Amino acid sequence: MKYSIDHKSPVPLHIQAEELLRKLIAEDEFQNGKLLPNEVELAKILAISRTTLRQAINKLVYEGLLVRKKRTGTKVNQATVSSKSNNWLSFSQEMKLRGISIKNFELHVTWVYPDELLANFFEIKPDRKVLKMERVRGKPDGPFVYFISYFHPRIELTGDEDFKRPLYELLELEYSTVANLSKEEISAHAADELIAEKLRIKVGEPVLFRKRFVFDQGERPMEYNLGYYKADSFIYTVESRR
Repeated sequence: MKYSIDHKSPVPLHIQAEELLRKLIAEDEFQNGKLLPNEVELAKILAISRTTLRQAINKLVYEGLLVRKKRTGTKVNQATVSSKSNNWLSFSQEMKLRGISIKNFELHVTWVYPDELLANFFEIKPDRKVLKMERVRGKPDGPFVYFISYFHPRIELTGDEDFKRPLYELLELEYSTVANLSKEEISAHAADELIAEKLRIKVGEPVLFRKRFVFDQGERPMEYNLGYYKADSFIYTVESRR
């Protein structure tokens, strides 16, 4: 893989460096335990400062994708195979780390007026439309999750984006909007007719309902996400440390 970034691009250097590292993480050699390139050498190749490179590395360490040890180096964190409350990723990134091939069964993008709850979360007036994205995703043999996402108008999405790409990667690279904080609520629900149809299950069957509030680096609300998972297809792990 060629290590390079575009110094003439309006995308900040640390975000470009982060994207490069995400691509490296996906390579088989690094998935198998090989250390990432030395910080000093990589910063020199990319013609960026070590501070800029370290900013990108630190973000991936924070996400749990990388682990760094003194006098050893930086490598892919092999423990990131389950969803943890302190290690949130986009769905695509999460499934890629698990080695799960994902199929998109449905993708719908519309503009809607927010209800009171959504308008309050985004701190906008209810007469200001927001972009709503619905996706049904799963393994090739069938869907197991139905997502509904709403995005703050500040991001300036058009609705013509390629939402088959990893979501947070798209927002960072094309809109310089970095997801930095996620607050979540998890509960159990019985599938209504709509959810049952989307997930190809019976009405009344259990589903895991995950509500996610996503904030940018300025702790401003950027995404309101609802996820309905087939109960037998998803395990959510909470890790606590004292």
